[in-house]
Amino acid sequence: MTPFAGDDPAQRASDADRDRVAGILGEALATGRLTTTEHADRLDAAYAAVTVGDLVPLTTDLPSTGAPSAGAVAERQKIAAVFSKVIRRGRWVAGRHTELRSTFGALIVDLSDAVIPGREVTLELNSFCGKLIVTVPHEAHVIDEGLAVFSKRAVTAGKDGDGPLIRVTGRATFGKIVVYRKPSP
Repeated sequence: MTPFAGDDPAQRASDADRDRVAGILGEALATGRLTTTEHADRLDAAYAAVTVGDLVPLTTDLPSTGAPSAGAVAERQKIAAVFSKVIRRGRWVAGRHTELRSTFGALIVDLSDAVIPGREVTLELNSFCGKLIVTVPHEAHVIDEGLAVFSKRAVTAGKDGDGPLIRVTGRATFGKIVVYRKPSP
């Protein structure tokens, strides 16, 4: 069953419809059901879709996932390092709002191979006497809206391509936050 069963295929698709399909595709990539190329092609088609009928064929060959769990994965995620070092890299599904927190520890997160659900995500980076290092895809558009108090905060902002918009918020207090782009392939 598709996530749009019962909907009129001629009905115009909403941003929420497109984001729901992006979440399903991201989960399929994370579980190995889609290759990165298939995922990229389907994700482009999802965000170019005009009607609900355009979205249906993008997920028909994928197992149905429960709407609550797919939505929960795509909406919020928290990763913390407290008196420890945590590294997150490789293929994983980021949340639409991802909170990264480092307290007397180090948190290193690489988003370059992560599945980013949607065209815009918010990274809430909070460091207290800790270190946060985040790598974003080279084509991402980064906007820094955070602050620092007795800290180092270095965010490589700007727009290098047509990738996702990554909004960086949060606060560094007696800590270090570094956000940089992965080098171009």
